[in-house]
Amino acid sequence: MDLNRAQIIGNITRDVELRQTPNGQSVVTLGIATNYRYNDSAGQRQEMTEWHNVVLWRRLAEIAGQYLKKGDKVFIEGRLQTRSWEDQQGQKRYTTEIIGDNMIMLGKTEGGAAPSAPMPSSTPAQPTSSPKPAATAAADDVIDVNDLPF
Repeated sequence: MDLNRAQIIGNITRDVELRQTPNGQSVVTLGIATNYRYNDSAGQRQEMTEWHNVVLWRRLAEIAGQYLKKGDKVFIEGRLQTRSWEDQQGQKRYTTEIIGDNMIMLGKTEGGAAPSAPMPSSTPAQPTSSPKPAATAAADDVIDVNDLPF
């Protein structure tokens, strides 16, 4: 069995540009930066940034092109793919990208709200109910299997 999955949460590094392939498919290429924080051997706080190239296709590309901007925080899930080409000097070059098949828009990095798609006007309003308080159990409480919701 093989597994090729990548999941990242990071900030978009440049404005999103929606393009069309010659056969009409939508495509977006994103740059996403992720940060890793750690303490070095001297106990000093350090931060490293990784830069990821992400490619989104079809409807996912159209959504990204419509809603995402530079600086937005986003979750991307997909697979890794390496491409190769020859540069102008004839040297073989490689790049590894995440081909995204799932995306969650997490919002602006500067305290902005997450973008949301407009709701269709034909959707009936759903009644709201007050949330039920979360159940808590102390260490000595007995939990009955029949009380579990699943």
